[in-house]
This record gives sequence, structure tokens and C-alpha cells, in this order.
Amino acid sequence: MNRSESATLGRAPLRLLIPAGLALVLLLAPLTALVSRAPWASLPERLVAPEVLDALRLSILTATVASVLCLLLGLPLAWLLARVEFRGASLVRALVAVPLVLPPVVAGVALLAAFGRNGVLGGPLRDCCGVSIPFTTAAVVLAQTFVALPFVVISIEGALRAIDRQYDDVAAVLGADRWTIFRRVSVPIALPGIMAGLVLGWARALGEFGATITFAGNYPGTTQTMPLAVYTALQADPDAAVVLSLILLVVSIAVLALLRERWLGGAR
Repeated sequence: MNRSESATLGRAPLRLLIPAGLALVLLLAPLTALVSRAPWASLPERLVAPEVLDALRLSILTATVASVLCLLLGLPLAWLLARVEFRGASLVRALVAVPLVLPPVVAGVALLAAFGRNGVLGGPLRDCCGVSIPFTTAAVVLAQTFVALPFVVISIEGALRAIDRQYDDVAAVLGADRWTIFRRVSVPIALPGIMAGLVLGWARALGEFGATITFAGNYPGTTQTMPLAVYTALQADPDAAVVLSLILLVVSIAVLALLRERWLGGAR
């Protein structure tokens, strides 16, 4: 909207400006308070504390592995939803979105029911292979993948749907099969959307708490990720909890910076 249009419409009504301002205060006040409460004098020393480095290392490792799994599983699923018409597509799309609205603790309970020692899949897996997933690093990855997968699938599906299907048609006329079209046409064109979905999935995996603590536990060096370390530190050392929270805040800002062109590029 240019200035002439703004002058024609008049000033924004106060009844809209006040709640908008309150919304900004609600969003900014906790973040500002977090930064102001940081123990800046001892911050360098706290950042290199063994428990902080262990939690950070484990968080980055598991979130990265979970993101790779989300990409390997989510990209084909997103392509299926975007490019193939089949009965039950709406149901599949709804199921993909369920983890977005499912309470994290419920997600952890569901993972235990499926992959626990006596779970529907975990029981047979333990009996035949001697593999037990709960309360291991693998459980952290599985929990993070479960909660992050919808972000990846929905983002990639949107990117694929934005591509004109005429590109697929032209490639097909030229003799390309659907696998070749997927590799040589769809993925390259949708790559910015794929990367955005991957970054969102990684950020969601990094911040996962409820499903992780329920399904994987809170064992330092094995399953204690950054959010779990914040929860533990908050009970004994609030300053340490603030430091860990600042790290996650910085990561969140970095994610927004990576996605600024996709989300904010058209904003004026």
C-alpha cells in the first residue's frame, strides 16, 4: 500500500492499534526478560560447561539425523500428496497434520505404545532382534522425527503444488518417466521450499521436549537434549536454565534469518 492509498483510507483505528500493540508486548516481553536475566558476566564460563556442551552436541546430532529422516520420508510423501490423485488423500493429509495439534506428552505415550518394550512394534522387535528403542538416543531421534515430519511434509507439498504442472507434462512428452520428472524437474524447481521445510523441521526437532522426555527419558549424555537440560537446570540452577534458553533463542533467530526471504521477502 502506497502513501496515497493510506491517505485515502485514513488512520488505523485505535481499537485495532491497541490490541495489536498488546500482542507485540505479549510476544516481546518474555524474550526481553530472558535476555535481561542472562548472567552475562559468567556467560562464557557457563557456555563451555560440560553439561551444556553435552546437551548441545546431542541436540544438534539428533535434530540433524531426524531432519535427514524427515527429508527421506517426507519428500516422497509430499510428492504423493501434491502430484498423485488417489482415494483417501484427504485422510492421509489429515493424518500427517495430527502431530501438529497432538499434545507432546500424548505423542510420547503414543510412541511408547508403538515402540515400547511391550509395544505393538517394539515388542516383536525386541523378541526377534533384541533391540529396545525407548530411553536411548535412537528414541530421541524417533520422537523428534515424529513431531517434525508434518512441518517438512506440509512445506514441501506447498512448494510442489506451486510448480506449474505443465513442466511435468512437457517432460513426459519428451519421454521422461515419473521418477525422472521427480528427480530432474520437480525437486530442482521446488528446492527453496524443500530447504525451508527442512530448516523448519530441524528447528522443531531441536526444540522438542514433551515426546522426548516421555519416550526417551532425561539421561545426561544419552537422551538429555537442550530443552530437557533447561527443564533440569530450572529446578536447581535458574541461571544455567537462562543460558541454555538463550542458546535456543539464538538458534530460533537464526532459523528466522534463514527463512526471511521465503516468509518476509514480499513484505513491505
